[in-house]
Amino acid sequence: MASRQSEISEVLDRRSEAIRVKDLELLLSFYAPDVIYFDIVPPLQYVGSAALRGRFQEWFDGPIGQDIHHLTVETSGDLAITSMLIRAGGALKNGPTVDRWVRSTSTFRRSSDSWQITHEHVSLPVNLETGTVPPDLTP
Repeated sequence: MASRQSEISEVLDRRSEAIRVKDLELLLSFYAPDVIYFDIVPPLQYVGSAALRGRFQEWFDGPIGQDIHHLTVETSGDLAITSMLIRAGGALKNGPTVDRWVRSTSTFRRSSDSWQITHEHVSLPVNLETGTVPPDLTP
């Protein structure tokens, strides 16, 4: 039997692949129906898989890339918490191409034989003096 940490890592790898191939249904299957999602763009939160579906449909026009780095996984029973750095890139629907590092923290709940994300928080570091995201930050 796989360890809980490796199970979570596998879920995240499969989620990254769903993003790469733009399989919206597969991507949403990794999120609980009552997920709470904090993104780097407004609104303050997306609540529920229907709201998340709308957000994910807005993402990228062209190819999408997402690589996970510095993953940490903590588990206790049927709950897990992860933190990671993600290198995300692709062509946005509104035109520009992005290649940036984001920070992400997620909580998971296991039900029957699968893990689902119940909460996700994605953020960018901001220079508080200028209100801008430093463009050259790398791990």
